Amino acid sequence: MNLILLGPPGSGKGTQAGILSTRTGWNDLGTGDLLRRLVREGNEKALLAKSYMEKGELVPDTLMVELLFAESGDLGDGLILDGFPRTLNQADTLTQRMRARNLTLDAVLLIDVSDQEVERRLLQRSACSTCGKIFNQKLVVCPACGAQIETRTDDNAETIRKRLQVYHQQTDPLVTYYQQQGLLRRICGEGTIDEISRRIRQALGIA
Repeated sequence: MNLILLGPPGSGKGTQAGILSTRTGWNDLGTGDLLRRLVREGNEKALLAKSYMEKGELVPDTLMVELLFAESGDLGDGLILDGFPRTLNQADTLTQRMRARNLTLDAVLLIDVSDQEVERRLLQRSACSTCGKIFNQKLVVCPACGAQIETRTDDNAETIRKRLQVYHQQTDPLVTYYQQQGLLRRICGEGTIDEISRRIRQALGIA
């Protein structure tokens, strides 16, 4: 099965993609984790992408596509795309890439979270300066590797609101795009991580 997780920043796409990947063995291709890793490695194009993200803007389509497919290699069955596509142009590019490999997109899960809940979550989010793990609470030391925790530069009220505005302008059209193809399934993204995970499995018809 090949699927996309859609949703605003802070909706829990990365967390749920990781849980689903662990449970099913499908490949979790998360653009957020990818960009953070490449930034830590000093990748020039990833650093350019980061400069857009810190201003609350979407990374330009050409740059995002180049980074994603340069790192992902050949796409194969059993794929979870988290954070891509974010625009109609990116969606068209993905369709072309998948068709070229005789792959089909099976489902698009929209994790629905209100703007108010997104802002609340992101204002209390923190990230490890070493391993890059994201935590939905303010911490001082990373429980995963013991390194210093830092607040992400794009997790402030002004940037969060701009990111939400950009999301609604450029990513909302994907909802209609995939709905018209009969692929869209809406998931309530509020509640505990386990509750949301169960809703996703129910929507996909897996145990």
